[in-house]
Amino acid sequence: MRFRHPDGSTVHLAYCTNVHPAETLDGVLAQLRDHCEPVRRRLGRDRLGIGLWLARDAAHALVTDPSALRGLRTELEHRGLEVVTLNGFPYEGFGAEEVKYRVYQPDWADPERLAHTTDLARVLAQLLPDDVTEGSISTLPLAWRTAYDQERATAARTALTTLAERLDALHELTGRSLRIGLEPEPGCTVETTRDALASLTAIGHDRIGICVDTCHLATSFEDPHTALDALAQARVPIVKSQLSAALHAEHPHLPEVRAALAAFDEPRFLHQTRTLTAAGLRGTDDLGEALAGDALPDASPWRAHFHVPLHAAPAAPLTSTLPVLRAALTRLVGGPHPLTHHLEVETYTWQALPPELRPRARAQLVDGIAAELTLARDLLTDLGLKELP
Repeated sequence: MRFRHPDGSTVHLAYCTNVHPAETLDGVLAQLRDHCEPVRRRLGRDRLGIGLWLARDAAHALVTDPSALRGLRTELEHRGLEVVTLNGFPYEGFGAEEVKYRVYQPDWADPERLAHTTDLARVLAQLLPDDVTEGSISTLPLAWRTAYDQERATAARTALTTLAERLDALHELTGRSLRIGLEPEPGCTVETTRDALASLTAIGHDRIGICVDTCHLATSFEDPHTALDALAQARVPIVKSQLSAALHAEHPHLPEVRAALAAFDEPRFLHQTRTLTAAGLRGTDDLGEALAGDALPDASPWRAHFHVPLHAAPAAPLTSTLPVLRAALTRLVGGPHPLTHHLEVETYTWQALPPELRPRARAQLVDGIAAELTLARDLLTDLGLKELP
């Protein structure tokens, strides 16, 4: 979906396909048929943007077979879909029964991460619509915080510098300008906006910026205006923003709140949980740890890294951090000029929701994704952006 900003520029809105498990190119093509095109039709749109997730095997197949890459582009056009951004965070296995810490491997100190992201850039340069010259790729924020020493930090910076040089060369070759955004996430080496500023200053290349995920921002109790103002002041490129909402518990000391939270403690994904105390931010790596005993202080609200559907906040006594998303979006695109032109709804946890909230059929998932995009569209038009055909 495209929107015209009052300054005349185009803002792209997509939804991320990491909600649909697929490891191979055939699986990706099936996603387009079974999910993406039906969402477009459900919205009554002639064109729909998707933030494509390509696992290692799918990306490698496209890079090594030009006819396969041409075929994917043709399939996108045939189904009324367009791609200006890729999600390069998960490497493989994102649809596995247990993902947890595996999603952070390989990290930026491992050569496989550079190779995979280079593949993604080469693919995206060929998938961009003819009238679009700028693309974005989000990636993990360097590494999970443990086992990340100075040697690995140096290796990661070197890899990202190499990637930036490759993106420069790709721009010269294709005319397509691509940027990479580190996506701060609780528990990672780059967890907050402040961490991102420090890391990106050390790298010092305008092709390496930040991907602002509003669920992660909220989970870390960051004020969106303060965070985004700091990025703007430092001239750090906001490569893209993922529109997502975290799980919020206002009174975690109450037994009924604990019981409600426990329904979201599931085995597939890691749900880092945080609370803001007088002494600073405290947290656990997973929701189950927070619920066990006194691992996390419960005198103040808790937030958990669980991407809840934007249009459907959990029932009381829980809620979501949609207000943080609204505030961030206002700062991102509500001013005289957008801070980013790429927005992506990223609720990948539909099948991890408590059983009574999960889509029971493909059509229900399509309806849910369409409802999230409708909410995002309404937020954008309320900010003065005009939806384009």
